Amino acid sequence: MREDVESLDIKDVTANWVNAEVLARQIDERIKALADLSGTPLFFGRLDYLHAPGAEQAEGAEGEQFYIGRRHVHDADGDPMVIDWRAPVSQPFYRASKKDAMDIGLRRRFGYTGGDLTAYEDEHLSDPAEAASTSKLLQQEIERPRVGPMRDIVATIQPEQDEIVRSGLGGTVCVQGGPGTGKTAVGLHRVAYLLYAHRDRLARTGTLVIGPNRSFLHYIEQVLPALGELAVRQATVDDLVGQVEVRGTDDAAAALVKGDARMAEVLRKALYSHVTMPTEPVVVVRGSRRWRVPAYELEGLARELLDRDIRYGAAREALPQRVAHAVLVQMERSGEAPDDRVQDAVARNSAVKAAVKAVWPAVEPAKLVLRLLTDADFLAVHADGILDEEEQKTILWAKPVRSVKSARWSAADAVLIDEATDLVQRTHSLGHVVLDEAQDLSPMQYRAVGRRCTTGSATVLGDLAQGTTPWATRSWDEALGHLGKTDGVVEELTAGFRVPTDVITYASRLLPHIAPGLTPVASVRENPGFFEVRGIDGTAEVVAACEELLRNEGSTGLIAADARVPALAEALTAAGITYLAPGEETTADTRLTLVPASLAKGLEYDYVVLDEPQAVVDGEPDERTGLRRLYVTLTRAVSGLIVTHATALPPQLA
Repeated sequence: MREDVESLDIKDVTANWVNAEVLARQIDERIKALADLSGTPLFFGRLDYLHAPGAEQAEGAEGEQFYIGRRHVHDADGDPMVIDWRAPVSQPFYRASKKDAMDIGLRRRFGYTGGDLTAYEDEHLSDPAEAASTSKLLQQEIERPRVGPMRDIVATIQPEQDEIVRSGLGGTVCVQGGPGTGKTAVGLHRVAYLLYAHRDRLARTGTLVIGPNRSFLHYIEQVLPALGELAVRQATVDDLVGQVEVRGTDDAAAALVKGDARMAEVLRKALYSHVTMPTEPVVVVRGSRRWRVPAYELEGLARELLDRDIRYGAAREALPQRVAHAVLVQMERSGEAPDDRVQDAVARNSAVKAAVKAVWPAVEPAKLVLRLLTDADFLAVHADGILDEEEQKTILWAKPVRSVKSARWSAADAVLIDEATDLVQRTHSLGHVVLDEAQDLSPMQYRAVGRRCTTGSATVLGDLAQGTTPWATRSWDEALGHLGKTDGVVEELTAGFRVPTDVITYASRLLPHIAPGLTPVASVRENPGFFEVRGIDGTAEVVAACEELLRNEGSTGLIAADARVPALAEALTAAGITYLAPGEETTADTRLTLVPASLAKGLEYDYVVLDEPQAVVDGEPDERTGLRRLYVTLTRAVSGLIVTHATALPPQLA
C-alpha cells in the first residue's frame, strides 16, 4: 500500500503549482501514516460471522471471516485483508460474549512475541457446550512489561471501554477512572475512532489532546501515530493560554482566588467599565453638508450593543457602522441616494472614529489584568460584591509594575488574560478536545478549555481521588458546568488493568480520607504482583531496592518527594546507576527513571520504588492534597512496588 502511494505520478493531474504542492503534501502525509512499526503486527484478531454482516440471517446462509487489526489493509486488487478495529464490523471483537454472541461463531486472538506470531486462542461464542473463560492471551497482553512510551490498547479494549470509545461526536463524555483503569487510553482511542467516523468534519474543525505537563505528553505522543492518526495536536493548558511569558508563581491562596470562576465576572465588569456614554453629538462633514448625530442617539446605539451581549471587540467594530447608518438615514431623508461605499467612508470619518474611541475605547487584555492586579481601587470597584476584601488583598501584587512585558506573570495570571482576550474577541473553537488529568484544573482553566470547544465536543478524563491542587475538582458535574458542557455524560471505569491487586488494595486505604464515596478500583489482573514495605536506614537501601528491581524485565521508576530527588540522584550516580528524567524513553541500557512526585501523574512503570511516603505528603500545602499525591505515587507500578521509609508511614496507611 505504501509503495503504491510512493509510485504515484501527479505531473498530469495537477492544474497548477499550488495544486501540485497540496497534493504532494497529502501524499507525504499518507506515506507517513502507512509507516511500518517494528514489532507491531498488522492484525491481532479474527471474527467468523455465522452470517454475512447486513445480510438476512436465513437458514444455510454463508458466514464471513474478517481479520481485525490496527489499520485497514488491502491487497493489490483493493480487496480488504485486514479490517480497521474502528469499523462497525469489528465491534463484536470487543463486545461479543457467551450471553450475546452478536452472530459470531468464532473469535480468535493472536499472540505475538517481538512481532512474530507465536500463539492463538479461540472462543466459540455461539457454542452452548463451550463454557465462558478468561483469555490467557488477553491477560498476557495486559501484563506485558512497559518499556518505552505508552502504546495502544486496540488488542485489549474491554466492553465498557469500547462503549466509551465508540460514543458519538456530538456528545461530551466525562470518564471517572481510578489508577490503571485505562481512562487515558480510552480517551486517545476515542479520538482515533472519531477521526475514523467523522474524518472530513474533524479535518476542518481540528482535534486537540490536552495533558497536565510535557512529560505526560511525551509519554503518550506515539499512541495516535501508531494508529495512523498524525493530525492531532497535543498541548498543556499553559500552552493554550500562553500569550505572556510566565516567570512568576503564586502562593496557594492567591492561585485559589485567581482560579475561581468568580474572576470571570470581575474581568467582565472591569472591561465594560471602559464604555462611556457620550455627552456630545457627532458632526460629520461631507462636502458642503454637515450631518449631526445627537448624543442621545449615540447613547442609544451604544446601549443597544451592550444589551446584545456580543464580544467587546465585535461591538467596538460595529459601532462606527451603526453611527454611519444613522448619518445615511439623514442623507436619504434629504433626497440623496448614498450606497455602501458612502457608509464605509462615513464610518472611517475622523469625527466618527474619535467618537467611537471616546465611547468604546480599545482595551488590551493583558493591560486590563495588570491594572486589576496592581490598582487596589480599580479592583475594589469591579470586585465589589464578588470578592471580599481579604480575597482582593490576596491577589494584589505587592510591588507596582511598569509594563506588561516587565511583569512576572504566573500561570494563573495567563489564564485570566486568556479569559479577558475571549471577552474582547471570540476564541476559535475546535471539533473535539480531549482533556486528561482534568481533576487538577481550576474553574478558570476549565473555562479556558471550554472556549476551545464551544461548537464542538469534549472527552474529559480524570480521577477525583488524584486531585493534587488546592483547587482540585470536587465533582464532575461542577467541572462540566465550568467547561460549558452541562449536558455531558459521566461514565465510571472501575476495573483495573494496570495496577496489581496487592498494590491497589494498599493504596485504596487512602480513599476514605481523600475521596469518600468513590468506588475502589478492582484489579482484574491474575498476577497479584510483587509488593513490599521496607523500613530502611538511609539512601543506600533505596539504591539497593532499585538494583533489585532492575534485575527484572521492563522499566523501573524511583519516585520521591521533589525535595529528596537531588539526594537520590547523587546516590544513584555514586552507585554507578544511570537514570532518566520523566518522559525520556527507556533503552536496553537505561531502564530506571527518577521521578519527582509532582510529575508522576499519568506515568507508569513495570516496577516502582516509592521513597518516604510521609515526605511526599509533607511536600504539599495541606494534608489532603499530600495524601492525594501519595495515592498517585503508590499506583504507578504495573508489576511490583517497594515502599521504603526511614520515618514513620502516614497513619492513613496503617
